Amino acid sequence: MIDSTAILGVAAIALGLVLTPGPNMLYLVSRSITQGRGAGLISLGGVAIGFLVYLAATTLGISAVFSAVPQAYTALKLAGACYLGWLAWQALRPGSGTPFAPRQTLPRDSPARLFTMGLTTNLLNPKIAVMYLALIPQFVDSDSGPVWSQSLLLGSVQIVVAVVVNAAIVCLAVSVAGFLQGRPRWIRAQKLMMGSVLGGLAVHLAFDRGRPTVV
Repeated sequence: MIDSTAILGVAAIALGLVLTPGPNMLYLVSRSITQGRGAGLISLGGVAIGFLVYLAATTLGISAVFSAVPQAYTALKLAGACYLGWLAWQALRPGSGTPFAPRQTLPRDSPARLFTMGLTTNLLNPKIAVMYLALIPQFVDSDSGPVWSQSLLLGSVQIVVAVVVNAAIVCLAVSVAGFLQGRPRWIRAQKLMMGSVLGGLAVHLAFDRGRPTVV
């Protein structure tokens, strides 16, 4: 039986990542602001399919590759830590922007293109790759049952958290953008929270000595 601590841990990390600016948030927010809530939700459908692709790859045992080549796993973790650290700096550096800034110059796209771009954006998102290949495997315990079922459950937790929060972001993007305009303190608080979460994850990932569990 999988430990509830693992489920809560993955949920907390998923929440921290989905609330920090990245390719997914930038794409969903920009489409919601410029083309409406419906366009944002269609794009989110593509993002969700991207999550399922990562989940399928993890469940099928891609971590076995990193177990056989531990240097590759270490390199991935360090690269992921550097990437998260870079995102933290982007959020905290003076003069950095907010993903909720209005964007009026984007062209209107068809539903098919919105869906495809959402899928592509997520598949090429380094933050999600780090989540599935380096973070989630740390919560898998071979003594708690089949590794594939644990990976499936933990990945499903991440998907639920990410889709629900992203759907809320899509629905509230226009309102949030209007609220933040003219409120620099709120913008600074938002960026401070995001930068702190990303920085903490970067430090944890850089100094963690765990190894992936093989299916």
